[in-house]
Amino acid sequence: MKSMAAMAGIISMSASLAVYANDNGAAVADSVIEQQNQKLLENTAGKGFGPQSPRDLSNPLGENTRQFSLAPQYEQLNLCNIHFHKNAEHKGGEFTVYAGNGDGHGNHTGFLYDGELAASQLAPITGNICPTNNESLMPGDTIEVHYVFSSAQINPGPTLGACLNDNTMNPQLRVEGQVLVLVNDRSALDFNELAAIGERNGYHQALNIPTDTGTPIQYAGSTTGPAYNENGSPLLVSWSVRPNVAFVDIETVGEWCNDNVFEETQAHGVRNLVTHPSLLSPM
Repeated sequence: MKSMAAMAGIISMSASLAVYANDNGAAVADSVIEQQNQKLLENTAGKGFGPQSPRDLSNPLGENTRQFSLAPQYEQLNLCNIHFHKNAEHKGGEFTVYAGNGDGHGNHTGFLYDGELAASQLAPITGNICPTNNESLMPGDTIEVHYVFSSAQINPGPTLGACLNDNTMNPQLRVEGQVLVLVNDRSALDFNELAAIGERNGYHQALNIPTDTGTPIQYAGSTTGPAYNENGSPLLVSWSVRPNVAFVDIETVGEWCNDNVFEETQAHGVRNLVTHPSLLSPM
C-alpha cells in the first residue's frame, strides 16, 4: 500500500483536465465552465464525497451533510504547509469582483479585491515576482494565502504530503485563509513575517496570521485547486476565511518565493467556484 504522503501526491496531481484554453490565450466561454461544473456533478454523484471548496462565503445554503468532526482551532494543530493562489479562490467580503473565466486550467480566474488603490501603490516595479508561465505578479494583484494545519505529527514542508503521515491515516485538516492585495509600498505588511513559522506550545505554527481582518467565516469543505474542476476532492477540511483583505509589500512576496521551506516559487491556480447545493455544506 502506498504511504499517505505518496497518496497525497497522487491525489493532488491525478485529476485530469481537458484542454480548453484558446490558442490565443483568450478566456474560455461560459459554456466551458458550465461543462466543467456538470462533469464535477457527474463525477461526484452518489460516491460519498464530502462538501467541496471554494464557495461564495455570503451564501450559507448547502445540502451536503456528510458528517465529519470539525478540526480543532489551528493553535492545537501543526502547521504543515503555506502556499497562495493568484486571485482569491473564495468569493466574499472584500473580494467579490470576478476576474473572468480564465483558461479553463485555473489561470486568470477567481476573485479580485473590490476596493480602490492609490496610484503610488500601483507603481511599476523592476524584476519579476514569483513568475509562472512567463508572467510575473504585479502591484494591484490579489492572492489568497492558505495556511494548512494537520492533527498529524509532522513537520512543515512542501505540498499536501507534508500534512499526512503513515501513522495517522485520517488526520484532521484545517486551512486558515487570508486574502492579500499586493502593493508597491515598503511600509505595507512584510510577507516574510506573515509566513514566519516556529513552535508555540509544542505545535508547529504560523506565527503571524493576521488577526485584524475580520471574524473568520468557518465552514466544512475540501482541498482546492484547478485539478478538481471536474473531480471531487476526497479530503475533508475545516475552513476559516477572513472577510477583509490586508495589503502586503509585493517585493517581500518575491523574497519569500525565492527562499522558503515549502519550496513554493509561484502562485497556484484557482478552482472554479463550487455552487451546486449538493456539493456545499450548510453554514
